[in-house]
Amino acid sequence: MIHTTRRWLCTIAFALAAAAPHAQDRVTAFVNIHVVPMDRDAVLRDHTVVVRGDRIVELGPSSRVKAPADAVIVNGAGKYLTPGLGEMHGHLTGGNDALNERILQLNVSRGITTIRGMLGHPSHLVLRERVRKGELLGPTIYTSGPSLNGNTVPDEATAARLVEEQKAAGYDFLKIHPGIKRGPFDALAAAANRLGIGFSGHVPVDVTLERALAARYRSIDHLDGYVEALVKDGAPVNAKEPGFFGLALIDYVDESKIPVLVAKTKSAGVWNVPTQSLVPAFMGSETTDALASRPEMKYVPKTMTDQWIQARNNFLQDIADVPLEKRRHFEAIRARIIKALDDADAGVLLGADTPQIMQVPGWATHGELKALVASGLTPYRALRAGTINVARFFGTTDRTGSIGVGKEASLVLVDGNPLDDISNMAKISAVMVRGRWITAAEQEQMLTRLLQ
Repeated sequence: MIHTTRRWLCTIAFALAAAAPHAQDRVTAFVNIHVVPMDRDAVLRDHTVVVRGDRIVELGPSSRVKAPADAVIVNGAGKYLTPGLGEMHGHLTGGNDALNERILQLNVSRGITTIRGMLGHPSHLVLRERVRKGELLGPTIYTSGPSLNGNTVPDEATAARLVEEQKAAGYDFLKIHPGIKRGPFDALAAAANRLGIGFSGHVPVDVTLERALAARYRSIDHLDGYVEALVKDGAPVNAKEPGFFGLALIDYVDESKIPVLVAKTKSAGVWNVPTQSLVPAFMGSETTDALASRPEMKYVPKTMTDQWIQARNNFLQDIADVPLEKRRHFEAIRARIIKALDDADAGVLLGADTPQIMQVPGWATHGELKALVASGLTPYRALRAGTINVARFFGTTDRTGSIGVGKEASLVLVDGNPLDDISNMAKISAVMVRGRWITAAEQEQMLTRLLQ
């Protein structure tokens, strides 16, 4: 199946490029559309949006702005146009190009137009360039280098060398995994700051959240280290054995510490990618069989699905002595941290950790939007985490993250107002990726081909 998929992906990418006019000549006009600009909490009703090439060149009320004569007309009556979403904790596989192209296609089909790859590989640099040049249809890719962890970074000299190598190779940032000791981490952070390359990811137990904030992580992912930092002073627990993102410590949390942690996070300028939907995916009340039977699972290769089923069942067996009530309490504490971070505008980003156990690329990102709303964010604030906040994080607000003249035309057309109900964001009619219009029929064809 993988080889067939790869042949088809190459064919469709070539066909789309060959059938389209030159990028600078393509003109698309969305008429009678409701625009959700995302630079403010508002809906611009009955507007026309004109795209030329990969940029928005005109926007205004349909009564005033007319579609150019050479434009492809998209009648958006009753529909809503939003910026494309960013998946800020996604993954590509090692050197498996066919599977990576599948992951990119699945993301695009669900309106994901930017992806931050959190476990880099040299082949991802090639994919990043192919997408940038328009040779391959996919979200804009930002990629980390290969994992920096307790095994790959055993000492200070190795830490500094790996940072220099990954910077020279052209990776966008460094990925921190568990296990790094304090000394090597300090050397890593010093080298990264000297060379101007950011680092993101987990907070190793030996590092602690306090040091991570002082070192100015670009982002902390999974809220790693936060539950540990909330443990009551003098609690009879071993903070060096926190379990699944602090699950083993949940009975000893002091919630009154949350405001202080949030203030320190904001002061440090550190962003957070909570991946809140990962918690029920790993240990929620829904059975593994039920999760594996969801419609979107058919787009995941069977070998991967089987691995996910086995991994989740093993995880549930490992935490069999943790009552469901305690798991729900753990999820609720995380939700309060997320809400407090967002209330303080401390920088919350959308990310679902895909592909991961029961987290299907594209679909899980919409699940994460729902998880943010369930954590207390309004639909607008949740959608910010995947649009304008992504642009703020990357420093690209002049061209991405919102809808306006001069902005990149990476857009999603949906059937309902996502500011009324975040689930409307998943009701996708069509997607535009850097000016390339992909109709609902073309999306369906892409997904159908992935089943062959």
